[in-house]
Amino acid sequence: MLGSESEAEAEAEAEVEVGKAEAAPIKVVQKQQHHFVLVHGLGGGGWCWYKVRCLMENSGYKVSCIDLKSSGIDPTSADSVLTFDDYNKPLIDFISSLPDHHQVILVGHSAGGLSITQAIHKFRGKIRLAVYIAATMLRLGFWTHQDFQDGVPDLSSFGDVLELGFGLGDKQPPTSAIVKKEFQRKIIYQLSPPEVTTLAAMLLRPGPLMALQSAQFTAENDAIEEVRRVYIKTTRDNVVKPQQQDAMIQRWPPSAVYVLDSDHSPFFSSPFLLFGLLVKAAASID
Repeated sequence: MLGSESEAEAEAEAEVEVGKAEAAPIKVVQKQQHHFVLVHGLGGGGWCWYKVRCLMENSGYKVSCIDLKSSGIDPTSADSVLTFDDYNKPLIDFISSLPDHHQVILVGHSAGGLSITQAIHKFRGKIRLAVYIAATMLRLGFWTHQDFQDGVPDLSSFGDVLELGFGLGDKQPPTSAIVKKEFQRKIIYQLSPPEVTTLAAMLLRPGPLMALQSAQFTAENDAIEEVRRVYIKTTRDNVVKPQQQDAMIQRWPPSAVYVLDSDHSPFFSSPFLLFGLLVKAAASID
């Protein structure tokens, strides 16, 4: 009998303690929402990312897709964009407008690698991670013959495939370039669904070739190395060849290299796999 009374008292005290615990405020520590900023390649636009953006936003990520100068819905003619600073101004203005404490994950595709590299030089405190997708990854841009050899696509094996613009006159170097429509699928989107490449052929615009080739950055110290970088290599790429990607990776080694069995446009041909790698990259900095 006494044992039963003791047990009852103990149970009552336990209930009181549980009640106190339930009444106490619960502190929930919530991680900062990742903010991805996606940057297209030459001739593309924010529209390139529509599949990946849908997957990311449905998974709770914040996503911004940038239209660089003369790209996407920006009305500027590529032949009038002659400097890299002018071309990349939309991205630089966007990051500059963010609060000082706000950090983003920068993602650059193809020539968009140059855009995010310049952003690293200017805003390393606002960048948590930089992801290069089949991208030109040159620490200081184009300064040497090796830089051009590694970072500029060589499409000569496909024949006369480029349509060039000469905004400064026929006797001056070309100011813009676009792959001719009849070659776009074979070179850029060979593993992508036909309906996507039809859409891309309707939206792709000439890119400011002269502006891109003038991309040169200066670094007074190694502070840009504070920004973690990830490279996503595309093994069946006809634009930035795998061996070019390997050369840039070797010259400026990133923190990690992921591999996709993809053409040059994994956001079209392998959107789910690309999304998974972007999430994996983001998880690596948590």
